[in-house]
Amino acid sequence: MASVTLQDITKQYEDVTAVDDMNLEIRDGEFITFVGPSGCGKSTTMETIAGLTLPTEGSISIGERDVTDLPPKDRGISMVFQNIALFPHMDVYENVSFGLRLRKYDQEEIDRRVDQAADIVQLEGMMDRMPKEMSGGQRQRVAIARAIVREPDVFLMDEPLANLDAELRVHMRTQLQRLHRELDTTIIYVTHDQAQAMTMSDRIVVINGGVLQQVAPPLECYNEPANRFVAGFIGSPAMNFLEGEVVDGGFESEYTNIDFDPGTHGVSPGQEITVGVRPEDVFLEEDSHKAASPTKAFDAVVDVLEPMGKEMNAYLLFDREVEASAEGRGKGQLLINLVPDTDIEEGDDIRIVMDRENIHLFDRASGDAITHSLE
Repeated sequence: MASVTLQDITKQYEDVTAVDDMNLEIRDGEFITFVGPSGCGKSTTMETIAGLTLPTEGSISIGERDVTDLPPKDRGISMVFQNIALFPHMDVYENVSFGLRLRKYDQEEIDRRVDQAADIVQLEGMMDRMPKEMSGGQRQRVAIARAIVREPDVFLMDEPLANLDAELRVHMRTQLQRLHRELDTTIIYVTHDQAQAMTMSDRIVVINGGVLQQVAPPLECYNEPANRFVAGFIGSPAMNFLEGEVVDGGFESEYTNIDFDPGTHGVSPGQEITVGVRPEDVFLEEDSHKAASPTKAFDAVVDVLEPMGKEMNAYLLFDREVEASAEGRGKGQLLINLVPDTDIEEGDDIRIVMDRENIHLFDRASGDAITHSLE
């Protein structure tokens, strides 16, 4: 096991800055996930830790060693990639042991490590199978076993479940959690799938445009997002946003007014802000008792209903004159979660309330969070 430290890491490709002045401390034995949209710099950051690319500026330490200029083989890391890349002409045993045989470990040590890795990822009885005879999930377990046998200080996993179907992804998530528990080692994981990030991580590293947005435990990122980007990225469905300004009595926008004392919540009249509220914190007026502290009721029109099985998403318009955005939720639109048997229809006029206890305020100019509750 080992800690990983990134100090002032910048990676630039001509006029594109993929990673911008990143500072990060990853603790010994931590499962940490880099998450963000495509092109945000998470894989580039992983590659600089692995030594597959060198940073333009800054330094990287694994444990007590500065590894900035070391080749990947000398860094004490193992990688698992999105593309499994097993040798098709080798059986499972040969694939798993390939790196050890290349480094000329003695046969007894190779067998010990391969048996241990096979036990951890549940490959017993499959060691003589060829990759083409295995399912996607089994092949991914072989790739993970191949990484385990190196007994690295740090595991680096770059989108390892992306090519699996939905059921296998869920299964492999639990396998990776068990792996972390059994090996008690540092795992750095890259994904754009926030469900994986939320369920597996000790901490999440949210990245956008090559810049760290927030480093915190999953529920902290969800409940106390550092800025509007994190609030909109973490959570599915995403948070609703309403833009307006602070007035003497609270918040005012084209479609809604929310009463609160500006001085108590760190804002002042005339300030442009964004109100954020998650779909599960919006309720029909008749269900306002479910909110810890409901706002006054607002008028809305049901635009689209989306049954999801255990719940139903309802896309609302604040006014019949609002033109629904083709990109999803736009100005004058709101999404709420309802129980599946809720008795409403598309086109209905309804009234809704928000839970003041879970209303977030963000500065419009900077996007930084101001408060996470109006109570």
